[in-house]
Amino acid sequence: MKNEFALAFNEVLEEKQLPKEVILDAIEAAMVSAYRRAVNASNAQHVEAKIDPETGKVIIYAEKEVVEDVEDQRTEVALAEAHQVEPEAEVGSMVIIETTPENFGRVAAQTARQVIQQRIREAEREAQLEYFNNQLGEIVSGVVQAISSQAVTLGLDKKAEGIMPRNQQIPGERFRLHDRVRALMAEVKATPRGPQLILSRAHRNFLRRLLENEVPEIYHGLVEIRSIAREPGHRSKVAVSALQTGVDPVGACVGMRGVRIQAIVRELNNEKIDVIEWNPDPSGFIAKALSPARVTGVYLDEHARGTKTATVVVPEDQLSLAIGRDGQNARLAAKLTAWRIDIKSLPEATSDALYKIQSDPEFAAMAEAETDTISQIEAILVKKDEGRPVTPEEYSILSKFVERAERGVIDMHQAEISAELERIAQAKENIPASAFDMPLEELNFTERITNLLVEAGNETVGDLIIQMELDSDAILGLNGIGPKAMENIEKALAEVTFPEPEIVEKEVEAEQVEQVEGEPEAEGEVLDAEAVVKEEEAEAAVITDEPQVAKPEAVIEIDSVEEVDEVIQEETVADAKAEEETDSSFEEILALEPDAFHVEDEDQDEIESRQKKEKKKKYIEMEYDPDQDVVIVKRKRKRDEEDWEEDLGF
Repeated sequence: MKNEFALAFNEVLEEKQLPKEVILDAIEAAMVSAYRRAVNASNAQHVEAKIDPETGKVIIYAEKEVVEDVEDQRTEVALAEAHQVEPEAEVGSMVIIETTPENFGRVAAQTARQVIQQRIREAEREAQLEYFNNQLGEIVSGVVQAISSQAVTLGLDKKAEGIMPRNQQIPGERFRLHDRVRALMAEVKATPRGPQLILSRAHRNFLRRLLENEVPEIYHGLVEIRSIAREPGHRSKVAVSALQTGVDPVGACVGMRGVRIQAIVRELNNEKIDVIEWNPDPSGFIAKALSPARVTGVYLDEHARGTKTATVVVPEDQLSLAIGRDGQNARLAAKLTAWRIDIKSLPEATSDALYKIQSDPEFAAMAEAETDTISQIEAILVKKDEGRPVTPEEYSILSKFVERAERGVIDMHQAEISAELERIAQAKENIPASAFDMPLEELNFTERITNLLVEAGNETVGDLIIQMELDSDAILGLNGIGPKAMENIEKALAEVTFPEPEIVEKEVEAEQVEQVEGEPEAEGEVLDAEAVVKEEEAEAAVITDEPQVAKPEAVIEIDSVEEVDEVIQEETVADAKAEEETDSSFEEILALEPDAFHVEDEDQDEIESRQKKEKKKKYIEMEYDPDQDVVIVKRKRKRDEEDWEEDLGF
């Protein structure tokens, strides 16, 4: 039968839900502390405690100095007693020996109780922190323990408590004590009193996790959630796309007769959820994001002044539906698509386009092109203001006019951006390339001025020179840069010098090679007679009357490295055979009579050019084609000193 210590030890393990080693370490540390208090031992002395979890017996070991005559039992031990533990111990050495005081168990239980409790509490906090860090961003379930005007306290696993602040609750939602509530683990903070757990039901990721739990296609990766825009308690928009053909993303999220989405709506206190199919085309995506409103046209201006803007034109009866109550529908669509959305009715968009064309000088060319249409547009707008019915054909005329006007604005902005890029390119032509490699710190500005310029996008000296040439007022407009700082910047740019570009060594080597291959320039330079004879014989052997024709490139697909080695080996054998055939043909020509063949004297320049053509350098190039999963081997020959021509490959 187990003793009382073992029973109490197992009870603590079950209650605290901590590893056995953690509890043992806490008790041993408490025993060490109790020993130091009992004998008044120094903190510098090494003390260890060992405990048997079955019997509860505690043994204390302390480090003591070996002496002949013991004066202090706490820090000294006799030589004979030390030899029982360590036979090689000598006087003056240190040994660790058992020094458990009498009746130590009862004394330790009274003095070490607080230490044990403190260690166990610290172990509990560390276990809670590690556990809930793994739960961060996931849905947890808890029981309502306390309700206040500021927050709701939930009891979680590991005997921890989570706090749900008022701004993280769904508006209009009410809780009662002992209700079980699901929430998102939004934040975990480590504090001296334990981990602080912040829960949320208003976060958009709470809706994301609910969709993952309710829709198996999302959990298994067949459907992906592209973006979520949410106003808790009112309305949410979710953009989804299918990652596998044949899967309906919207239908998968809604479920049969809406059972899946209805379960989420009930969890979110009857919050309306719009599930939209994501579209790679921004125009189509924005049109769907404004559902249930019907959209006539979407005009994207990525180069608009400020942020990128989408002008959406809707029928007059769809304007309020597209905007939504208090602008909610338009606001959620803008969050979902990450575009600034400007919604206009067709008559309003027509009036704005007409006013812009007639009053803005920048649209003078467009006004001339629309001279015949403007009068017709004005007549239709007057008819609309007077309340007279407008025919569908007239609405079509207004739609086409708005489309031409919006396209003209977009084209004008794109032209401005292109002109700006051209100005920057022209400015770069007059600036040395080394200026864009020189950091701004080399101008020796103050640290404050340097930081301001770098934050404005001027990281190198070349960037600063371009900005000063294009628009120096932009530098002067920076907060913290005044006229005096501008003078220092202009002075530093005027005095800066850039290193001269170094001469490329390859060009010098190429010139030396040309000089060696050509005829000697210096007088007195004599070529070897035997080398000249060999070159003339080689020329006679390779002269033919047939013109040189570039051979087409042949390509062989290779699937492994072994095949590459085989092809290279075949190429080497083929070259050797070609050389043997050339030598045999040369010997046959030499065996003929002297009058059998005759080579006319040619100019030295033509001979040299022919030598360069015949002495073509070649190399083998291997390329990997990922589409066909093969290695392509090409053989190329050098046509002249600069260009390479592709010859027959293998």
